[in-house]
Amino acid sequence: MNQIAAFIYAYGYPGVFALLMLGIVGLPVPDEWLLIFTGYLVFKGYFHIIPAVATAALGSICGISVSYCVGRTLGSVFVRRYGHWIRVTEEKMKRVNAWFIRKGRWSLLVGYFIPGIRHLAGFAAGTSKLHYRGFAPFAYAGAIAWSATFVAVGYLFGKEWAETGRAVHRGIVIGSVLAAIMVLAFLFVGEKIHRKE
Repeated sequence: MNQIAAFIYAYGYPGVFALLMLGIVGLPVPDEWLLIFTGYLVFKGYFHIIPAVATAALGSICGISVSYCVGRTLGSVFVRRYGHWIRVTEEKMKRVNAWFIRKGRWSLLVGYFIPGIRHLAGFAAGTSKLHYRGFAPFAYAGAIAWSATFVAVGYLFGKEWAETGRAVHRGIVIGSVLAAIMVLAFLFVGEKIHRKE
């Protein structure tokens, strides 16, 4: 986190953009902490609020767009070649595609606020062949809302941003573990039901 802070001080808005884009793609960047720190820099007068939120949102939008494009172009190949290792078949991907068309687009909107989902939602949407016009409005609105929320948290908490950032990071870690357990339980139960059928 100290290295990230130094990077932001050195490169300013482009640094925020680059780190968020890479974080959404999947690199180990503490995204919420970075946004809260950006809000703190607005509080300190180093950044201005509108360019800071716009830069963060654009970085997030670019990141999820890259994930979507990778899923759209390489996702099917990945599923055919390696899907059996993680129990993902083309039949299951067809069901995911149908779910995305019916309800899954909303996961792109709220998924930014759910640990781990924002890193997978774009790739899953692309792999399921969700059309760009179905992907973009939800994914991009989610990026704007998420970025604005956490930049605002950093700005409003001001000098207490570090404690707030650590608390949020702990919550994200705990939430990620719980989300992983729930997903594994869901997959396990789904597999049992499918076998009975």
